[in-house]
Amino acid sequence: MPQAAPSSDLITLLQSLPEGRKRRGVRYPQWLLLLMAILGILSDCRSARDLERFARRHRQAFRQALGLELCSAPCDSTFLYLFERVDLDGLFALLREWILAQIADQNRDLDQLICDGKTLRGSASQSDGTSGATRFVTQVTLYARELGVAIAQISYDTGASHERAALKQLLGTLDLEGVLIQADALHTSPSFFSSPPSRGPTCC
Repeated sequence: MPQAAPSSDLITLLQSLPEGRKRRGVRYPQWLLLLMAILGILSDCRSARDLERFARRHRQAFRQALGLELCSAPCDSTFLYLFERVDLDGLFALLREWILAQIADQNRDLDQLICDGKTLRGSASQSDGTSGATRFVTQVTLYARELGVAIAQISYDTGASHERAALKQLLGTLDLEGVLIQADALHTSPSFFSSPPSRGPTCC
């Protein structure tokens, strides 16, 4: 498994993410909006409007804790614009790095990972194809039972890909020699094991 970076605080990692928005009209630092979004989502916010309410409700707490001048809270359109412009892959990589850095035993070897795919609520949309099938955004997660954390995730559009391809792509980013991967039966097709043996997982 990849080795975690030295322990870093979340704000420092968020500040290292390149700015994705145009400078004109920007009122709030990107790292601050991302921090609000992360804390809001952990507090069960499920929409940009929920994040606006969360930011407004806790504006004074953010102001005092971070030493910032926040005359007002960001609105829902500010969060929507952020999500359109931010480097999501880079953000997810930083969050994964931060989560792994919180693990007390950094030298602990993992011998088992669990794969789980879940459809994201509210992501349904009508297909552009002739079939008229409904499309969803699905997230595939690798969960380390020994650590009690998810160590890697990837999302895909069901109209453009499928869970087998997503899991294979996710596993290709990790050093998995000697690691047992538990997955659903749909991942047991022979074509799944076409990658080099040194990186090929064992599924059950």
